[in-house]
Amino acid sequence: MRLHFRPVGLSAAFFDLDKTVIAKSSALAFGRPFYRDGLISRRDVVKTAYAQLMFRLGGGTDEQSMARTRDYMAALCKGWRVEQVQQIVAETLNDLINPYVYAEAAALIAEHQAAGRDVVLVSASGDEMVRPIGALLGITDVIATRMAIVDGRYSGAVEFYSAGSAKVVGVKRLAEERGYDLTRCYAYSDSSSDLPLLEAVGLPSVVNPDRALRRVAALRSWPIMEFRNPVPLGKRLRDRPAVPVAAALGVGVGVAIGFALYGRHRRTRSAVA
Repeated sequence: MRLHFRPVGLSAAFFDLDKTVIAKSSALAFGRPFYRDGLISRRDVVKTAYAQLMFRLGGGTDEQSMARTRDYMAALCKGWRVEQVQQIVAETLNDLINPYVYAEAAALIAEHQAAGRDVVLVSASGDEMVRPIGALLGITDVIATRMAIVDGRYSGAVEFYSAGSAKVVGVKRLAEERGYDLTRCYAYSDSSSDLPLLEAVGLPSVVNPDRALRRVAALRSWPIMEFRNPVPLGKRLRDRPAVPVAAALGVGVGVAIGFALYGRHRRTRSAVA
């Protein structure tokens, strides 16, 4: 399915990251090297994986649950050296993220860029993770969670938590700085937690949506896209566009995503056993 973009004005395309651009959780992706380097314990790995799984299944998308996740992650990171985190991400990015970039997302990002439109990653993951992933994709604009830093270490406080309605705060701030007309901007996400983000722009689309977001998209006639092909950026698929939901094997896709989530959870548990 090729999208027919409107003429370019002062507009941008805002992309959620996890399960929209990459086929995994960006935060969980770095769990193993963080554990290997002594930043987190086995218990932390399992607890974080469980929290992420519940979030993906829709059990942690309300404001109170997101606040608990924010506070847990802030406490977990307290005392970490920022330089060490940046080094781990840089050393493992190609192995842990590059193979999981959706080919369809990479093509769509390139199409927006070719049209002269700014592309912005908007993610609840930390800036130290999201910004290098953006660079991998040729994206320089990032709205991500920012932790407070004191003397080169995370203090345990959160300066900006880029989740839920807070994403819209970041988007509107950037739109004001750049002069974007949000009615002419695009947004893409897989999660019902990003409804505020999708509602903030004139041209929302949903990608691999959870059940709640799929219902909303159907009611509002938003485009529904299925990204199925994670391929390393150096091995892009030959002009394989996103599959429209009408051509998708509805139940089969849902079961496949479910098994993928279950398998990743099992592999995480095995890695820390």
